[in-house]
Amino acid sequence: MLSNYDNSEIKKAKQQLREEIWRKMEELGIVRFPGAYGRIPNFVGAEKAAESVRGLREWKRAKVIVANPDFAQKKIREFVLKDNKILIMASPGLKHGYLKVDPQKVKGREDFASTIAGAFKFGDKLKELPKPDLIVTGCVAVEKNSFYRVGKGGGYGDREITGIGQKFGKIPVITTVHDVQVVDKVPIEAHDTKVDIIVTPTKIIRSAS
Repeated sequence: MLSNYDNSEIKKAKQQLREEIWRKMEELGIVRFPGAYGRIPNFVGAEKAAESVRGLREWKRAKVIVANPDFAQKKIREFVLKDNKILIMASPGLKHGYLKVDPQKVKGREDFASTIAGAFKFGDKLKELPKPDLIVTGCVAVEKNSFYRVGKGGGYGDREITGIGQKFGKIPVITTVHDVQVVDKVPIEAHDTKVDIIVTPTKIIRSAS
């Protein structure tokens, strides 16, 4: 359900939520390089969350996985390649579209190949996006009831999820976040997107839908 507030008020409320999360994470000392403010924050426990994702049935069935390029999801991208799955990585800001990294080409170099520099070195720029089996996205905050996400404000995550959904139909979407990024309420605009599964270092939350 959309908020009753006008669009400018929603945008302001979303930015206030972002800044609240960034500040809280900094104060708690759970942020890692390259920091929180203005970013999808890289958090302490990101690897533990990635391990939990690796155990999901959706992961085990997937052969092609689309993932965001942020530091917080770096270990997930590495696991994609180590588990012999095709990695489709969104380039930063989608300025260069999507990159396809074949796990067979990066054996033993998955750690580097899962970075932005590595994906550009070993990956191929795609003219046509193949149908993925799973989408992994980052966020600044996610609502535990509606599963709506709030990104860093550029709209790239929403564009990725919406664009893939329009082309291929419903694809499962996972986000990994620290527990403090899971909130009771997020402001919603018409273009905002949901995730299906929230994974933190301590728990897995599945949408009922």
